[in-house]
Amino acid sequence: MYVPDDPPETCPACGDPYASVSRHDDGFVVNLLDNERYRRVCFHPVDPEADADAAFDCFHHTHRQTGSSAVE
Repeated sequence: MYVPDDPPETCPACGDPYASVSRHDDGFVVNLLDNERYRRVCFHPVDPEADADAAFDCFHHTHRQTGSSAVE
């Protein structure tokens, strides 16, 4: 996993604030059913000119950022 040097201010997929971002170039699993910290992960493709080896960025949204009543 790689964290971009210059991440956007808001999630480019949904426009909401996010807690963290990670860049991936290989497969992985996302399970939010039992996740106490994150409620949603948005996926956004990486511009090949910015990083030819990466496929997408993952923007991790907390329960509070998505309007959920769950406690962070």
